[in-house]
Amino acid sequence: MKKAIFTLAIGDNPMYRAAIASFKAYGKRIGADVIVSDQLHYKIHVSNPKFDSSPAWSEKLYIAEILKEYDRVLYLDADIIVTPWARDIFELYSDLDTVYMFNEGRHRDRSEQAVQINNILGEVDWPKEDDRIVYYNSGMFLLSKETGLFDKANIEEMQAICNNVKFYDQTYINYLIRRDNIKNIGVEANFNRMQLLGHDDYQKADFIHYSGRGYRQDIPMRELKYIIDFCDMFNDTLTNEQILEYKKQAWNWYILKQHRKTKLPVALLSAIFGLFRGKYKY
Repeated sequence: MKKAIFTLAIGDNPMYRAAIASFKAYGKRIGADVIVSDQLHYKIHVSNPKFDSSPAWSEKLYIAEILKEYDRVLYLDADIIVTPWARDIFELYSDLDTVYMFNEGRHRDRSEQAVQINNILGEVDWPKEDDRIVYYNSGMFLLSKETGLFDKANIEEMQAICNNVKFYDQTYINYLIRRDNIKNIGVEANFNRMQLLGHDDYQKADFIHYSGRGYRQDIPMRELKYIIDFCDMFNDTLTNEQILEYKKQAWNWYILKQHRKTKLPVALLSAIFGLFRGKYKY
C-alpha cells in the first residue's frame, strides 16, 4: 500500500521548514512519502471576504490528484509538529472507506458556518453530538481512495463560498462529508492537538497543531514558540548548528513582522526587541 503525507508550504515562514522536517522523519519511520505543494494548482479569486480567507486554502483539492498514485493520504497543515514519539496513524485508523478527522465542534460552536455554506450550496443535514454539530478541523485528515471524499469536489464550489463562508475550505470538506454521505470517524485529540483544548500536556501529543495563537502564552509570536518546541523535541537528532539556524530564522521572521508594522529599521528593531525579548533570541 502506497502512503503519502501531504502539506502546503508556500513562502519562507520558518515553521514550514521545521514542519516538513518533522513530517519526513515520521514518513521515514512509518513508510510514507512526503509531498509538498510549494505552488498553487487551482485559481480562486478572494475579494473582500467577510472572514479571513486565502486562495491557498483551495490547494486541499490537490489530494484528488495524489490519490491517483497513492492509496492513502494524510494531510497536515504546515503549522503542525509531528512529534518523534507519534504513533502510526495509518495503522491505528485503518478502515479504507472512512475519513478520519478531529471533531472541533465538541469544543467550538460551528453552527454558523453550517448555515453559511448551506445558504450557498444547498441544504444538508449536520449531525449533532451533545447538542453541537459535528464539525471537523481540516488541519489534519486521513483518507483513502475508497472514501470518495473529493470525487465530487470542485473549484467552482470553492469559488462560490470563499468570500462568504468562514474557514471556507474546512467548512467545504465538512459539507462534502454530509452531502455525499462519506463515512467519517473522529480521531482522538492527540492526533490534532489544538490550543482550544488548553495548554496542559500538549507536548505529549502525536500531532501538535499551532493554529491561531498556538501555545505561545508569554512568547510574542507563535512562530517563535513553534521553533522553540520543535528544537526541544528534536534535540537528540538536530546538531547545534541546525538548532541555531532554526532559531535565527524564527527571530528574523519576528523582527520582519515588527518592521512591517512600524516601518522602523530592522537593525534598530532587532536591538530594541533583543533587550526586551532577549531570552527568545538565538
